[in-house]
Amino acid sequence: MNTLLVIAKAPVPGRVKTRLTPPLTPDQAAAVAEAALTDTLAAVLATPADRRVLVLAGEPGPWLPVGFEVVPQCGGGLDLRLAAAFAGCTGPTLLVGMDTPQITPELLTVDWSAADAWFGPATDGGFWAIGLRVPDPKLFPGVPMSRPETGAVQRARLVAAGLTVRDLPTLTDIDTAADLAAVTRAIPTTHCAGVARALLGSEVYA
Repeated sequence: MNTLLVIAKAPVPGRVKTRLTPPLTPDQAAAVAEAALTDTLAAVLATPADRRVLVLAGEPGPWLPVGFEVVPQCGGGLDLRLAAAFAGCTGPTLLVGMDTPQITPELLTVDWSAADAWFGPATDGGFWAIGLRVPDPKLFPGVPMSRPETGAVQRARLVAAGLTVRDLPTLTDIDTAADLAAVTRAIPTTHCAGVARALLGSEVYA
């Protein structure tokens, strides 16, 4: 069974995209988070899969389209939450976050005959996607998260497990206002880009 996972936080002011404040207010940052999540879910929904699962911290809202199972995130650090997300899957599984609204169905349609694992590096040193042909929760606990070396350590963990790893294109996570502006310029027709232009104005084109 081919599964697509999205791990995300509900877009609640003060709990998401806190590095966007300032220049944005908590309400505005939450609007950006909701827009990015909306674009992400739309891309996943348009990608062929047997299951689409939203692994959510918080409660679903009107932004959630039909077609997703929703499971709550477990407690603990992101490494443990990733492990738990994969533990609930069988068969080839690709996981993405909510910080890269520039993803497309083409990016998410990976060839599982070509690799045991797929890895999407991020420009900040993390990763925006990780996929396993055979889900193995043991590959995540202990990986230091939200650090410049996170992606390198996680990818090395896959290789050390004897997996054949192929890389997806490097993408920029939306963490800061500069990130938001850069992503908006790259994907100007998305919902997230429209929200960013409304909030940042000329800063998007600086």
